[in-house]
Amino acid sequence: MINLHHYLVASAALFVIGFVGMVTRRNAILLLLSIEILFNAANLALVAASRYLGNLNGQILVFFSMTVAAAEVSVGLAIAILLVRHLKTLNADEVRLLKW
Repeated sequence: MINLHHYLVASAALFVIGFVGMVTRRNAILLLLSIEILFNAANLALVAASRYLGNLNGQILVFFSMTVAAAEVSVGLAIAILLVRHLKTLNADEVRLLKW
């Protein structure tokens, strides 16, 4: 039977994968993907704890977190398009070269 512990372990594994991806990758798209994995890890932990405690507060918070994640993706993709247009690369290290 799957209980809260299993969900929290899966959430921790997702969080570690997202964090390692965020620290080691330099591609802007991969950075956005890693941040999304971090969001999903937090959302999984919130939904699991909400289900375990028997209230809907965590699930409501996940709904708002998913809204913020959708906004983050749209802004992140706009920044990626800006990088490609101006620098012809998606390397996040070259963002410092953008001077207006």
